[in-house]
Amino acid sequence: MQEKALLLTAAYPSTDDQRAERLLDFFGVHYLKRRATELGLPENKSAGKYRLVCSAQGFARVVGDLQNVSRNSNCLARQIHSVFLYSNGDPVALANAVSQLSGATISIRRGAERVTEWHIANEPDGVCGAMRDLRIQPSATYLRSGDFFHTDGESLTPLIAGEDRAAFLKLNCNGLSVFVSSERLIDIDAELTTFNFDIRDHFFSAVPFVSYIRWAFPLSSWHAPEASACLVIDDPLLKPTHGFVDFRELLSLMKRYKFSTNIAFIPWNWRRSAPEVVRLFRENPEQFSLSVHGCDHTRAEFGNSSQQRLYWKTQQALERMNRHESITGICHDPVMVFPQGIFSEAAMSALKRTDLIASVNNDIISADPHPRTITISDVWDIAVMCYSFPLFTRRYPWEGIENFAFDALLGKPAIAVIHHDYCSDHCASLVNFIEQLNALPCAPIWRNLGEVVRRCYRQREDSPGAVEVEMYGTELRIENRSGQPKRFLIKRREGEPSAIERICTEAQEIGWQTVDGHIDFEIELNPGENRVIRVKFHDLAGKECNGDNLPYRLKAMLRRYLCEMRDNYVMPMRCRFAGSR
Repeated sequence: MQEKALLLTAAYPSTDDQRAERLLDFFGVHYLKRRATELGLPENKSAGKYRLVCSAQGFARVVGDLQNVSRNSNCLARQIHSVFLYSNGDPVALANAVSQLSGATISIRRGAERVTEWHIANEPDGVCGAMRDLRIQPSATYLRSGDFFHTDGESLTPLIAGEDRAAFLKLNCNGLSVFVSSERLIDIDAELTTFNFDIRDHFFSAVPFVSYIRWAFPLSSWHAPEASACLVIDDPLLKPTHGFVDFRELLSLMKRYKFSTNIAFIPWNWRRSAPEVVRLFRENPEQFSLSVHGCDHTRAEFGNSSQQRLYWKTQQALERMNRHESITGICHDPVMVFPQGIFSEAAMSALKRTDLIASVNNDIISADPHPRTITISDVWDIAVMCYSFPLFTRRYPWEGIENFAFDALLGKPAIAVIHHDYCSDHCASLVNFIEQLNALPCAPIWRNLGEVVRRCYRQREDSPGAVEVEMYGTELRIENRSGQPKRFLIKRREGEPSAIERICTEAQEIGWQTVDGHIDFEIELNPGENRVIRVKFHDLAGKECNGDNLPYRLKAMLRRYLCEMRDNYVMPMRCRFAGSR
């Protein structure tokens, strides 16, 4: 039974209708589009109920006619699963429409500056998914400009509310569950003007509709098979302590509070790991892992425009990580974490031709003189795929649990990042954050960073026995979690298919083809079976880089030792002085 939407638009589709259509496309929802004046419920040959999406003002005008077409309200309820209504920017018409549908007295009020805390209801049907029961503080600017419901009636259920204001309502209309948002829908094709998406700046325009899609289309919309998480700490050497990080204390906390930590390890330090810490990592691979943090970790190391230079630099980093592994026995995750978050388009092209499987970063805008435009839809995706190489986003804990929850609603992994100074209170702030993350309605599965990347994909199942999958990293761990054999139809966005050397599992090569900017291939798995699929690219041809000169190497060494002095002595001393005042 296919979950299908019916999008009712104005005679000439408005900007809001177009935004609704774009959101349905983004989440892979199958839908029919009809003008509201062309009434009549089309036959759903898959025998499912329609999820009706429309502006509130448009629906109020046609609901009576829809009932007449269906002969009675019970028949209407049998043909429509639920309704989502959005505003077209006319608050008076919106208030009248909701009043007409609910039988309650509704008014719309502009602004809610004094209502600083908003609560997302823990509704029995789980409509708001990972964000249920959270309390949010949207940005003050956003609160000043928004339209909000002021309700007077018991027939309405506020799903997002603050004091006497509501932004998302559920009501019953002739046996139908109707969801109404007071705000216009977010434009996901708009340019992202910040370094990452912050739900506090788009709370009322994004959360209601995304929540509804996740609730109304659980199988046939794109969704992630699991919520995964990893904590990343940038820079530490593997010594008993680095700054405020005590590895034995951290291990104890990980086991107690059920989380994992990846150290973004600077390859320059490959010969400097302490045996006792090496032993901790080897004996606790479920808790500890390493990723690749640049090469020398010099300023803007991966921000220049020389692809050959960056390719050599990445290969040098991987060679150092391999040497570290041969000495210590600690495997590393083939994931790049950019130093200072700085990267260029050339860096992405270089990383693609190496054994790395993805990059992870806070910032998603490159350091090029004229960086490409990044849209909201780009950063809503599981990974940012508009560069040559996949980029997974990560966040600091102080960005708020609401941002991690919204990422989970989108299907993105929870990759949190801290530096050693966040542990200056013996990790009390860190533990508080971990407990909040683990308390979300869809608690994450904690993994090492490499496995987070491999298991990050989205899927939808339109017919028994076949699952559509979109792959992001250059390695994918695909698993058949059902009790029946399944055929997985896998696609991955690729702008340079000629660069692909092969696609393979551990045991066999896989045939593939190029279709509309994607590579497509398929694999069959038995119940409970899982495979790792690898997309391998040709090495980068061209003039070899001759390496770093002596002044550069001396400068890199000085930088490393000065940074360690800052972390181990200067910052702890400042903290002690601040605490004694």
